[in-house]
Amino acid sequence: MAKQEDLFKNVISHAKEYGYIFASSEIYDGLSAVYDYGQNGAELKKNIREYWWKSMVQLNQNIVGIDASILMHPKTWVASGHVDAFNDPLIDNKDSKKRYRADVLVEDFAEKLLQKAQKEIDKAKKRFGDSFDEEQFVATNDRVGKYLTQRKDILKRLGDSLTREDLKDVKALIEELEIADPETGSKNWTDVRQFNLMFGTKMGASAETSSDLYLRPETAQGIFVNFSNVQKTGRMKIPFGIAQTGKAFRNEIVARQFIFRMREFEQMEMQFFVRPGDEMKWYEHWKEERIKWHYSLNLGVENYRFHDHDKLAHYANAAADIEFDFPFGFKELEGIHSRTDFDLKAHEEHSGKKLRFFDPELNETYVPYVIETSIGLDRMFLAVLSSSLKEETLKDGSSRTVLKLPAVLAPTKAAILPLVKKDGLPELARTIIEELQWDFRVQYDEKDAIGRRYRRQDAAGTPLCITVDHDSLEDNEVTVRYRDSMEQKRVPISELKKIIEEEVNFKKWITG
Repeated sequence: MAKQEDLFKNVISHAKEYGYIFASSEIYDGLSAVYDYGQNGAELKKNIREYWWKSMVQLNQNIVGIDASILMHPKTWVASGHVDAFNDPLIDNKDSKKRYRADVLVEDFAEKLLQKAQKEIDKAKKRFGDSFDEEQFVATNDRVGKYLTQRKDILKRLGDSLTREDLKDVKALIEELEIADPETGSKNWTDVRQFNLMFGTKMGASAETSSDLYLRPETAQGIFVNFSNVQKTGRMKIPFGIAQTGKAFRNEIVARQFIFRMREFEQMEMQFFVRPGDEMKWYEHWKEERIKWHYSLNLGVENYRFHDHDKLAHYANAAADIEFDFPFGFKELEGIHSRTDFDLKAHEEHSGKKLRFFDPELNETYVPYVIETSIGLDRMFLAVLSSSLKEETLKDGSSRTVLKLPAVLAPTKAAILPLVKKDGLPELARTIIEELQWDFRVQYDEKDAIGRRYRRQDAAGTPLCITVDHDSLEDNEVTVRYRDSMEQKRVPISELKKIIEEEVNFKKWITG
């Protein structure tokens, strides 16, 4: 656990040192759970967004994108259920005065049981080697079975209690499991209470004439209210999807873990409209497609897992999370939900407008069912950043800090380095930049010795360094150094565009 905490601290400090993330309004001591993306962070965030958009919209002829407004008619949030039901169950510790999400405390306890079971499995795997049958071991080992059964029972009880809104039982479960304050060890808890997470605001020229609005807590509703607009103007046929990325806002009472849980964040969502009765087929389809997208970035298959929901939202008949192994453990990265026809029917009811589709193949009109894929862009950013940061010991005994970002996402694709700041080398380096910058974000770097510049670019996540030396003036060749392997090779200047393209090509990455 201490090692994970140290890694997380390193990620946070590295993010600031190399221009990825800063505390918002830092000169005024910051604003809790709000962050700014620096010069490298803005590029990485944009590249993640584009990687998602291209794979979701550009590569699917039946999916289109929109950009709905942040401010929406207040009835939108009545129809969606957010006004009445968008709450978190929170609990306070009387001794530490710290506030926690009650469901997260229980889920973290259940996660520790899973880790204990996995530890037993790993020990047995090491003991028996190639002859180890994990499925049989799990089925027959009493200790592992006890851990897994207890975990399942705890999560089921939690899900049932939250569905019934039985907050007394949630507190009783915390007390029965003897869950303590993570920071102080105190078990002196208040009752569990619900807190609405929406930010309210005003619109109007004066206080007397202004109307109450909300900052949107999710981007999905902007898609649902535009269903008919997009379907008719785009002549879309079922099944089809509508995608969008954009900011959302939640008044998180318990906002911790850096950019994992923020008050202002960005989502990448796609709502896929299908025939009633076909939803489970498409639900499974999008589960498979979304995990393939994650795997394409080579962050490690072992860092992902599916978690099927025991407690379903009021609108869903199936739901699963793709969880990622962050420095603080497995947590939700993306959700795939079968939302049924709840949203469109609710907006029909509250707006008085029909949100239906005439299916010429069936010769009938119906309200489509919806499969949702929803990923937090900031969480994806943290997953990429934390899994890419490495401390390596080299063959000569020295060490280096390297940010092994997927090259397709890296803020700077190549750094151009003149060996010295004279003899015409800077001029040739800048000529190379002028040619490459039309296709790639490249950077000029002449300060410090060449070895130190390599280390600086490694830590910043730059996949390639291109060194211009005195021979380059004669033979028009440069040295290309690869970040991950540190391999160096001499290549003609005329081939640089092709070499960089091979490293960062979207098609190569997305198809594996």
